[in-house]
Amino acid sequence: MRDERREQDARPGAVWAVIASDIGPLLLAATDAGLVTVVFHATDAVRDKALERLGSRLGTEPVEDPAAPLLAEPIRQFRAYFAGERRDFELPLDWSLISGFNRQVLRELAAGVPFGTVVGYGDLARRVGQPGAAQAVGMAMGANPLPVVVPCHRVVESDGGIGGFGGGLETKRQLLALEGVLPEPLF
Repeated sequence: MRDERREQDARPGAVWAVIASDIGPLLLAATDAGLVTVVFHATDAVRDKALERLGSRLGTEPVEDPAAPLLAEPIRQFRAYFAGERRDFELPLDWSLISGFNRQVLRELAAGVPFGTVVGYGDLARRVGQPGAAQAVGMAMGANPLPVVVPCHRVVESDGGIGGFGGGLETKRQLLALEGVLPEPLF
């Protein structure tokens, strides 16, 4: 019993903050292991639901702390990215919210699809040794707990379509425009 209690006490807590960005408010949450989640459109209702889900998954209630040292570097890098001063995120990531095929695909995406480029769902499936798994890659993109940092916005349809996006197609267009893949909207 004592070991179980010690293990629970040692379980990392999470801190979170909402920051403004060019694509709307973003919720960033981190544990001792690294950035654990990024949530688009972090209005009060979206934020509350995301934090409830995160707390359930981590087994501890996330604490709002915009000044937390665990969030300082993620906040700095997000601001630099949206200011056009950063092309790559160099952050420790907590992969605990994702496993199996989804984790494999997301790690390949993070490592192998640089700023200003795109990859097709099928191409990404081939890269992880599952050439027939384009639809499963799409599901993995939808389950990505770390969008922008693990750039699921860079995954598009092989026929030139933009594909889907959990943050909404306009958000995907904005991110691809920021990276020079798509032209900036005229208005």
